[in-house]
Amino acid sequence: MSSGRRIVIVGGGPAGVAAGLAAKQQDAAAQVLVLTDERQEPYEKPPLSKAVLTGKAMPHDAPIAGPKGVCGHGVRLELGTVVKALDRGAHTVVTNTGERIVYDALLLATGSTNRVLPTFPCGRRGVHYLRTEAEARALKARLEQSRSLLVVGGGLIGLEVAASAAELGIKTSVMEIAPCILARVANAELSALIHERHRTRGVDIRVSAAPTAVRDLPDGCLAVDTETGDTVAADLIVVGAGVAPDDRLAREAGLAVSDGIMVDRHGRTSDPAIFAAGDCARFPGPRGPVRLENWRHAQEHGAIAGRNAAGGNVAYDVVPSFWSEQHDMYIQGVGWPVAQPSVCVRRPVGAGGLLFFEFEGPRLAYVSGINAQRDIAIARRLIERNIPVDASEVADADKPLAALLKAKV
Repeated sequence: MSSGRRIVIVGGGPAGVAAGLAAKQQDAAAQVLVLTDERQEPYEKPPLSKAVLTGKAMPHDAPIAGPKGVCGHGVRLELGTVVKALDRGAHTVVTNTGERIVYDALLLATGSTNRVLPTFPCGRRGVHYLRTEAEARALKARLEQSRSLLVVGGGLIGLEVAASAAELGIKTSVMEIAPCILARVANAELSALIHERHRTRGVDIRVSAAPTAVRDLPDGCLAVDTETGDTVAADLIVVGAGVAPDDRLAREAGLAVSDGIMVDRHGRTSDPAIFAAGDCARFPGPRGPVRLENWRHAQEHGAIAGRNAAGGNVAYDVVPSFWSEQHDMYIQGVGWPVAQPSVCVRRPVGAGGLLFFEFEGPRLAYVSGINAQRDIAIARRLIERNIPVDASEVADADKPLAALLKAKV
């Protein structure tokens, strides 16, 4: 890299790519380098558990940076590069080949890694985890040879895999240790509704089911035993037990780390020359430091941190959101979920759509639902602008939310 501010980004996911593009936009003279350990143009991860598994798309069909790719935006991209260590004193990163790359500003967008359950170790015959395109291709190949599937974990990724397998005609079961599925993002009623929709599509979901052992059966299937004495047999097992932040580089370099790399509202770590964004970072939230794991957050946080690494001074003020496609359901949530909402209002939307509005005192804090994209977008604006909302107003399905928004601005 020649003259100009040298910005090095470690990680080729949505946070890293967004950071690189935003840094270049902030400072056109900067030399921006994105290092990724994968060997292909950075791609979107959401299709891996859906369209890629069902054969409707390939990972390369959805490049994060668009058809021009990362390099088409004036950002340099190095594939297959594993960063082994940071040398903060020398402002360099050290790669697996021993190369030392100098930076003026460094941004860590290392993402997260799958939580591996001891009962289901990586590499065990018939057990799969899903995070990368290589894992998606391997799982797709196995699904094509399987008649039955057990998904361990009733979160978003696990249920997306279950829905994809059911679409392929595979007998599918889900085992969830909690009393309900999607406990982190859905209230009890929404969780029950989604559970029922899966059941009608042939997916057998078992809650309060903790796996204790996995056994090989004579016919080649795998049997999973639970604490309650039940056994589920399947040709194939996919584990979706959540993720852990990949904060190893930061931790070994002596940066402040606590279940994620600690950053301020500008994405800056305890070292003023180093930033972090996305799944790997823990940032100031409304109730204290928080870490988020979703596509939109990764892109938005990455963009803010990238701008600041290039000399900007922009704070990250987020209203988080997520979406998930399962069967005929488009599941969404926006805002900060409340453990014990003061009021929860149910609002039907059109044919088959439904929304839940959760209040924290007088304030609308979180909205979730299915097949209500337009109203969710309006709810986002209500929350972002902190517009006063009365529970009785959102409960009235005959009153458009858009009218409520206009009346309050």
